[in-house]
Amino acid sequence: MGIFDFFSSDIAIDLGTANTLIISKGEVVVDEPSIIAIDKSKNKVLAIGAEAMQMHEKTHESIKTIRPLKDGVIADFQAAESMIRGMIKMIDKDKKRLFPASHRMIICIPSGITEVEKRAVRDSAEHAGAKEVFMIHEPIAAAVGIGIDIERPDGSMIVDIGGGTTEIAVIALSGIVCDQSIRVAGDAFNKDILDYMRRQHNLLIGERTAEKVKIQVGSALTELDEGPEDFDIRGRDLMTGIPKVIKLSYSEVAFAIDKSVSKIEEAVLKALEIAPPELSADIYDNGIYLTGGGALLRGLDKRLGMKTKLPIHIAEDPLKAVVRGTGKALKELERYRAVLMQ
Repeated sequence: MGIFDFFSSDIAIDLGTANTLIISKGEVVVDEPSIIAIDKSKNKVLAIGAEAMQMHEKTHESIKTIRPLKDGVIADFQAAESMIRGMIKMIDKDKKRLFPASHRMIICIPSGITEVEKRAVRDSAEHAGAKEVFMIHEPIAAAVGIGIDIERPDGSMIVDIGGGTTEIAVIALSGIVCDQSIRVAGDAFNKDILDYMRRQHNLLIGERTAEKVKIQVGSALTELDEGPEDFDIRGRDLMTGIPKVIKLSYSEVAFAIDKSVSKIEEAVLKALEIAPPELSADIYDNGIYLTGGGALLRGLDKRLGMKTKLPIHIAEDPLKAVVRGTGKALKELERYRAVLMQ
C-alpha cells in the first residue's frame, strides 16, 4: 500500500466560487480563496489562493487576477485548470516526486448544473492530473457532512448558501427529491453592499472591502439582540475623488442586502411548496439545516424561521460541511456510490 500511495492519492474537492477546500487523508489540507494571479506578458501563474487574493484589484496592466468560477460553475477553463493543479501541488509540496501523482477525485457541483458545465468540471480535473473523477451534488455532500443519514426514508431539507449559488434540496433515500438552485449568494451580497455605498454615500469601494463589510457587520435583520459595532469603511469619494472613511452600521448592511435575502427566502418557500406531503411532515419535525458561508450571516436563521415557522439549525462549522461530506463519500465510496456521478 505504501509505495502505491506515493504514486496515487484520493482527494475530495469543494470547488467553490469564493473558496476552494481540499481534503486528503481525512484532513482539510487546503482552504484557499478561488482566485489566481497571472503574468500576462509571460503567460505564467504568479500566485494562487490567499496570495493572489492579496493582489486582487491592486494589479498593474501586466498582472491579471482571475476568479475562474462564476455562480458555482467554471467560467474560465484554463484558469480553473491552473488553479486546481496549483492547489493540488500545495498538498504535495513537502514530497519530492520523480513522477507526478495521479489522483482519484470527488468534486462537488451545484444541483442546477448543466451537462456542459459538468463536462467543464470533469475536464479541468482530468487535465490537473485526475485518473478518475466522481461528482457529487452540493446539498447531498452538505447533508453527509453534517451527519445526516441520507439513506433513510426520512426527509431532510438542506439550504447551502455559498459564494455563487444557494442550493436548496429535500433529500431522502440517497437522492434529491426536489430542489431549487438560485444564483444569489455571498457574491450577490457583496455586490449589493458595493451598490448601496455608491448610491447612498457616494463612496466607491472594491470587492474585497465589500466582503470585509459582510463578514464584520453583515446581517439579515435590521434589529439584532446583540449587533456588531459600527465598521469603518475606506473608499474613494465619488464627488471629490479623494479617499475617505465612513462608519457603517449592521442595520444599513441589512437594508442593502434585503432584496437578495428575500430571493433566498422565496426559493426556500418554493422548495417547501413542491415537496411531497410525507416529506413535508418530516421537515416539520426535523427543521431546516443551513450550511455554507452564508449560514454565518447574522440573523438569517431567525429571519428564515419567522418566514417558514420551522426550526432552523445552523451546521457546526458551516463553511466546511460540504467538503467534509465529500471526504466522507470518498472514504466510503461503495456506500455512497448511488449519489456519485462519473
